[in-house]
Amino acid sequence: MKPDDPLLKILACPLDKGPLSLLAPGDALYNPRLRRRYPVLDGIPQLLPSSGEQLTDAEHAQALRHLADRESRS
Repeated sequence: MKPDDPLLKILACPLDKGPLSLLAPGDALYNPRLRRRYPVLDGIPQLLPSSGEQLTDAEHAQALRHLADRESRS
């Protein structure tokens, strides 16, 4: 999955139904509101509630920095 993939515009978090952001090229989708990361395996987002993992405060801060860096480059 790539940052410009049109699928990103329609994918939503299975828990709060809000938008997701792509972390690292094709690595995972992230919901910063709930601090949950969902893996992308072989280009397929794993969006079952049980497939998401809760991030620690440090991981959340790192994810937000990554997203902000990408936004500033756009």
